[in-house]
Amino acid sequence: MSHQTDQPDRRAVLLVDFQADFTEAHNGALAVAGTDMAYINTVITATEAFAAQGLPIYATQDWHPSSHMSFVTRHPGANLFDTIEINGRSQILWPVHCVQESAGADILMDDTRFAAIIRKGADPDFDSYSGFADDGGKKTELDTTLKQAGITELLIYGLATDFCVKFTALDAIAAGYRVQLLLDLCRGVTPDATRAATIYMEEQGAVITKSAPLSASIG
Repeated sequence: MSHQTDQPDRRAVLLVDFQADFTEAHNGALAVAGTDMAYINTVITATEAFAAQGLPIYATQDWHPSSHMSFVTRHPGANLFDTIEINGRSQILWPVHCVQESAGADILMDDTRFAAIIRKGADPDFDSYSGFADDGGKKTELDTTLKQAGITELLIYGLATDFCVKFTALDAIAAGYRVQLLLDLCRGVTPDATRAATIYMEEQGAVITKSAPLSASIG
């Protein structure tokens, strides 16, 4: 059977790093401000509504080994959130978070809701803010998975606006996807960086909107 050609844009949701360790409600190791239960419930409700409309739901998941190079514990004498140079790359030092198989790495929705969960940050030597590739350029399976499903347009939201959401959205645009960023379903690490990230994503081609209404595709 041939693919339909009368609907050139097939939309999907990409939920970025909606994990316990990034939320205040779960006393996360790297909790983002404004991630209380009200925020979590809003994201879940919106995602369930998109699924009810027939949109496939994809998720990214930070999935670090306990020895990950971004953890401040790997660098004696350094402080949390210091930026240091590692092999010629600038690296922010984070608290230990989203360790593989830990409760903090759990996605805060039923896994059966997702068409696929794309894990990132599993290489101990490279950070991975984007769901598409790590800082060393190694690609995840996200692009291949979306293209195999015929996805051309992404509704992106999650955590955090100025890091993983930003880099995932920018890589999605670079890979040829149309991107809507649902700003009300995102939270950022700092207000200034979040504003700057939002402006930059829009300059690069993302449509900045909110979760409702989303009756029209990007034109």
